[in-house]
Formats: sequence, C-alpha cells, structure tokens
Amino acid sequence: MEQQYIGADLSKKSIDLASYLSRDHVRIENSASGFRSLLQWFGQLHIDCKSVIVVMEHTGLYSHQFEAFLHQHEITYVKVPGLALKRSLGLIRGKNDALDAARIASYGYEKRDQLKAERRVAGNIERLQLLQSTRERIVRSMAGLKCAIKEYENIGIKRTDSLLKTQLGIIATAEKQIEKLEAEIEQIISADEALHTTFLLLQSIKGVGKVLATATLIKTRNFTRFSTARKFACFCGTAPFEYESGTSIKRRTRVSHLADKKMKSLLDLSAKCAMRYDPELKAYYQRRTEAGKPKMSTINIIRNKIIYRMFAVIKRQSPFVQDYQCQF
Repeated sequence: MEQQYIGADLSKKSIDLASYLSRDHVRIENSASGFRSLLQWFGQLHIDCKSVIVVMEHTGLYSHQFEAFLHQHEITYVKVPGLALKRSLGLIRGKNDALDAARIASYGYEKRDQLKAERRVAGNIERLQLLQSTRERIVRSMAGLKCAIKEYENIGIKRTDSLLKTQLGIIATAEKQIEKLEAEIEQIISADEALHTTFLLLQSIKGVGKVLATATLIKTRNFTRFSTARKFACFCGTAPFEYESGTSIKRRTRVSHLADKKMKSLLDLSAKCAMRYDPELKAYYQRRTEAGKPKMSTINIIRNKIIYRMFAVIKRQSPFVQDYQCQF
C-alpha cells in the first residue's frame, strides 16, 4: 500500500489539505463537520485512511480538535516546526493557503525517512499543559502590572490612589486564580501514580521545584518523548554544539538559540538556586570561575547537570542522593 502524504495548512477557521501524489486540494472547516468532509474527500480520491500520513505545522490550539479526530480514526499525522518548513523551501515566490498545503505535502514526502508519527498525548498530560500555560499567561500579566506599579510609585503616586488600588486588586485576584490552578495541577498529578512518582523523584534534586518538575513532566510527557538527556537538553537549548570547518573556521562551542525558551528560563532559575544550596554545584561553580572560565558557560553546564540528574533518577526510579563531601 503506497503511502499518501497529505499536507495540512491550519488556521483558526479552516484547514487547507493537499495530496502529494494526486496534487488535489480541498479546504474544510476547522470543526467536526469539516473533519467529516475530509473522510468524504479521501473516499473521492480512493485513499485508504491507513495509508495516509498528514503533515502539519505546530499551530498550538488550532490543531487540537483536528488531532483528536485523526487519533479517533487512526490516521497517522506528523507535526513539524514552522521554521523547519520555511528553511526547507529555499527560494520561493508567492504564498497562499492552498500553496502552503502543497508545499507541506512535498516536505513530508521528501523527509519521509526522518519523520516520526505523533503519539496520542494522555488526557491528564494534556490537561496539565493547558493549566500550566494558563498559569504562565497570568504570571506574565501580573509581572507587567507589578512593573507599572513601581513606575507609578517612583513618580510619587501612593497606593491609596485609585490608579494603584485598581491594579493591586487585579493582582490579588490573579494570585487567587493561580492558587486554584496550582491546586488542580497538584490534584491531577496526585491522582496518577506514575505522574506522582516522577513528580516526587524530580523534586529530590536540589534546585528542582514544583514549577520545573511540572513543566518537565509536560514537555517530556512523563519521560516518554525524549530517549536521552542530551536530546532533551537540545530541546531546551542547553546542549553545546561545535562550529568549525576546515582550518579557517573554528569558533568556540556554544548553544543554539533554537530552543524552548520557557524551559531554558526555568532551568536557568533552577541552576542558580542549586548553586546556593547544593555544595557540589556551588564548589564546581566557584572552582571553574576562579580558573577564569566564563560564568554563563558554567551556569549552562549546571543546567545540563540538572537535566542529566533528572533523567538519572527517573531511569533508576530512586531519589537523588547527595554524596558530596566538603573539603576543609
């Protein structure tokens, strides 16, 4: 049975689909009724659903219902980063949704040996992801309000003024909503034995708190998404890469800016916390910086150490044991 590569260009209200083999195109609504018309289109082209591989770009919530439909009908699909699609196209002219769908289908066919089908995300992980992203959005809004309050106070406006009272009231309400979200997050994790075990194991590492542990659970899908710590470090943007060619180009090893910035930020906070309370990492940081090594590269090494420790405790299924002996 020949594989049928279908490119899907998603938007809020519609989905454009193009077949690589037949060059046919169809536009459907991004809704349950539209998804049913997709099956009719497959029937018109005499395409067996089992032979279909739908290739789509990461579009966040726009693809949520579509992915559920594909899983329900056992249709294989692959999600690829938008930047990977853009860079693979080379020099192009013109752009529209139908053309984008055809280009995505071509990308899927060309990269067919490298693509990996998406696994269905567990319902509790999916719920955690929505809760965590909502929490992050509220925290960002609060940070903006707190910054504005400081600016007002710097010009002499008192907290009894309605300008500040209004914003302080919003912050107080937001803090209560964050507490509710965090309570539901902990409830979901506690109700699932596997998630709860992983959650506790991660927090046995100094520098890893509830927020980082929850984010790691979500991003790794309870350590089923990444096979090695190195791959997860690459995803987080902490893995160093060489940059050299022949004898004329030889630059220092550095990390890539293509990464999950939120995870990198959380790991950065974790590393700085660990340097204060973990005697081994604190001594390592002091020893390396005193030798003249860059501070940021040292912090990045500690980020990676934390990632490798997380994967180690999950692999062993035992808490992290601090065996460092202080030298006097």
